[in-house]
Order: sequence, then C-alpha cells, then structure tokens
Amino acid sequence: MANHDRNKKILLELVKQPDNNRCADCGAPDPDWASYKLGVFVCLTCSGTHRNLPTISRIKSIRLDFWDDQLVEFMRSNGNALARHLYETAVPPFYYRPQQQDCAVLREQWIRAKYERQEFNKEGMHLQQVYSSGLYEGILWKKGKDNSHYLKRRFILSERDFTLRYFTSDAPSKGPKAVIAVKTLNAIFQPEKMGHMHGLQLTYQQEDHTRNLFVHHESGQEIVNWFNAIRATRFTYLKTAFPTASDSELFPWITRNYLKEGFMEKTGPLQRESFKKRWFVLDALERKLLYFKTQLDAEELGAVFIGTEKQGYAVGECVPKGTRGNKWKCGVIVETPERQFVFMCEQEREQKEWVDAFRQVMLRPMLPQDFTTEAKLRR
Repeated sequence: MANHDRNKKILLELVKQPDNNRCADCGAPDPDWASYKLGVFVCLTCSGTHRNLPTISRIKSIRLDFWDDQLVEFMRSNGNALARHLYETAVPPFYYRPQQQDCAVLREQWIRAKYERQEFNKEGMHLQQVYSSGLYEGILWKKGKDNSHYLKRRFILSERDFTLRYFTSDAPSKGPKAVIAVKTLNAIFQPEKMGHMHGLQLTYQQEDHTRNLFVHHESGQEIVNWFNAIRATRFTYLKTAFPTASDSELFPWITRNYLKEGFMEKTGPLQRESFKKRWFVLDALERKLLYFKTQLDAEELGAVFIGTEKQGYAVGECVPKGTRGNKWKCGVIVETPERQFVFMCEQEREQKEWVDAFRQVMLRPMLPQDFTTEAKLRR
C-alpha cells in the first residue's frame, strides 16, 4: 500500500530540484502540479492545457492528490530536464517560448506543439516548414482603419523581399493595399486590448509615423503560426542587416512586448491647454513614447523620444498647477531637452508604474541607432 505522506514528501523534494523548480512549459516558479504521463512539473495555468490533452498528459496536484508508488517512481525517473531533451531538441532559434506572463494562446500552442504535434523532435520537425519556409500566406480578420469592423483580408509574408503584403481583393489585376517592410515590423499579442483571445497587433513605420494593424484568426494554431512566421522572417532580416551580431544580441529585436501601455491625460506644451485623454505606449527598445486617441487607433498622434538622464531627460511625480480640464489628479512629469511633458493618471498605482517604466528606459545606455531615432523625432 502506498504511503501518502512519504510520497508527498518525495514529490515536494523532487519539485525543489533545479530542473524541476520552474514550470516545464512557461518557467513559472514553484509549480504545484505534475503530469504523470509526461513526467513534468507544471504550474496551475499550464496544467489547464494539459487537462485538455488526456491522451497525451494526465495531471495531479503534488500537494492535494493521492500518488501511488509507481507514479512517484515515474516522476523520479523523468522530470523537466529529461522532457526538454525529448521534446525540445529542435526548437528553432526564432520560435517564441512563452513566459509566465504571456497570453493563453501562446502557452496553449507551445504545449500542443511540444507534446501533441511533437514539432521539436525528429518525428515532427517537418511541421516547422509551415512557418519557417520563408513564405507564409493566408486569410486574417483585419480591423478597419477608421471603424471597428473586422473584414477578411489575404496576407502574404515573404522572406525573399522582406515584406508583408495584404490585399482587399482577390482579383489578379489589383495589387496589395499595403506593402509593409519587415525591417520595422513588430508583432505582439493583445487579447485583452482587442477583446479577442487570438488578437494580434502588427506595428510598423510608414513615412516616420507608427501604424497599427489589428488582426485575428479563429484558430489559435494559425495565429501563432503567423506570429512565428513573422519572427522567422524578422530573424533572417536581422542576421542579414547585422551580420556580425550574435543571435543573443538579435533575439530581443525579433519581436518585442511594450514596457507599459495605458490611458493618461495629456496637456499641451504651455501646460495651460485642456487635458485630453490619450492611449500611451512606451516602447523601451525603440525608446519611444507613442500616443493615440484610442487604444485601437491605426495611426499615432505623436511620439516622444526618451533619452538618458545624462542627456537631460528626467521623470518624476508631480501636482501640476494652472492647468484645466483634467479629471485625474496623479501627475507624471517628463523632462526632455526641448520641453516638459505633463501627464495625469487616474490612480497612484498607475502613476508609480509609469514613473518606474520611464526610469527603466532612462537608465539604459543609448545605442548608435537611438541617436538616429532621436534626431528624426526632433525634426
């Protein structure tokens, strides 16, 4: 007969080992669940996807469920390190490995790709051709530029000329509605912002202005394939553009999440103009603060470069005087060599988060390309 207390103690010791003390799928610390068919320790969130794969994985709580001797021995003989050796031997360098904070569709498709489709071992490597062949084509639902309607559009991503094109018509005589250079293309999942669990935001530069496309697909696998196809093409472009850079130096630039997003109120340069509510995006790698009228706008209203403290940039909390029209009272002041910006947050928590985010950018040294970005924004 299995000894419940002894087996629980063994499992708790196993999960403390360096290879097992983080979720096998997203890296979250201190996983409390385990798959007794795969032999991996996972977090609560990832365990939900494992439950939806009953022929592949079976889940138990290592603290609350009963474990018999045979299953405990199986966990002891396996573990996260062995699973990585079995299921992650051929993960492409561009393929995005989801982290603890990432959205559900990224986590789910990573788990399904690893264990269900086995895309990252010899048996399933051929499946990678779908998103790594250098050409990806398909239909996505795209939000209209000036309305909230989503319409089906054909997209073609090409590594040959490093472009993403989309078409409003299938007629051969009609060309693409837009030709987007992969050079400035970024992709980021935005399910909450877009109100769709598979929502993907595509951002790019057009005539020195930032443009957004908001797209989604009914299939989680298809939208993640698009995401990784974009990453594959971006990675190839970066290796071509920066041949002496190492892969580790290029990885942060393949695609990137934004450091901070949210609504603030903004006044004009004289600080006597009425405050207006705007959606702000802080892109840490590009050192830009972008602002839009709404969170799903296609075009930016403006951008502010964020340099370093040595160059005369500073940030702090403030209580502005002589202003009008502001409904919110928690102020953030950003100093640049040209002018002073005043923003208002609704809550103190948001105020502190914005100040901390600005400071993170200001503490990071400038790269050569940052000086070019700064000069363009000043013009």
